[in-house]
Amino acid sequence: MGNISMKHLRYFEALAHHGHFGRAAEACAISQPALSLQIKELEEILGAPLVERGMRQIRLTSLGEQFAERARVILRAVDELDDLARASHSPLAGRLRIGVIPTVAPYLLPAILTRISGRFPGLDLRPREAVTQRLVEDLLEGRLDTAIVALPVSEPSLVEVALIEEEFVLVRPAADAMKPVPNSEMLREMQLLLLEEGHCFREQALSYCNLSSSRPRELMEGSSLTTLVQMVGAGIGVTLIPQMAVRIETAQAQVAVARLAPPRPARSIGMVWRRSNPLSGQFELLAQIVREAAQLRAGAPG
Repeated sequence: MGNISMKHLRYFEALAHHGHFGRAAEACAISQPALSLQIKELEEILGAPLVERGMRQIRLTSLGEQFAERARVILRAVDELDDLARASHSPLAGRLRIGVIPTVAPYLLPAILTRISGRFPGLDLRPREAVTQRLVEDLLEGRLDTAIVALPVSEPSLVEVALIEEEFVLVRPAADAMKPVPNSEMLREMQLLLLEEGHCFREQALSYCNLSSSRPRELMEGSSLTTLVQMVGAGIGVTLIPQMAVRIETAQAQVAVARLAPPRPARSIGMVWRRSNPLSGQFELLAQIVREAAQLRAGAPG
């Protein structure tokens, strides 16, 4: 049997993760033929197929599933060896893969990245935007170093550090600006516009209104807060958005913004990372820098 290289493991793990040769090749920054060649070579070394190749997607064989699981463990351990070496140096430097949820990224990410880069010029920042579930999966599997999400995540193997607390506000058509602000019971009877399933902010909005995703009523959905606010401006309904999004999202929309009556809905934004990461101590400092940027940008009290 020939030698299995780290390159083989990384390419195969990418293929197992994406389930598609083209997307895996793009993630690895190589051509699809080059990736296919590496996977074929790995299969020849093992003497057994790892994937079933279809027209549109691939499926892992039984061996492929087991191999992918072991490969992730090995790759995460190797990455943590690198992190261990990085932790012995100051200031923090090298690649930092940071995930951010979509209801935070457009509003805080520029300020956060600017502040981190100013403090740690040697960092190679690799931001990624995705919903919480995907970010947590990528953290646990070693594809991310840290993430900015809504808390709690409640994953025992992750450290959670709170950054800021922020309220949700009501966005309604401009013509409704002088009307009384509806309470949660009244919102349940209105046409409420929500983010599509998978976004934690959707669940937080539903919780405030004491609604269920499966409730037999029409819930208008959008893929982003921008879409929701523009729909409100067109008179389709009302929506809730986080305070940090107000300035950007309402600038070009015919809408009115109102604070809801106490107890107001709110969320906690924080940073999470693996407890086993050797850089955990330095991430505590990083979290403080992110907190300062978030407080400044979101107008939260310092």
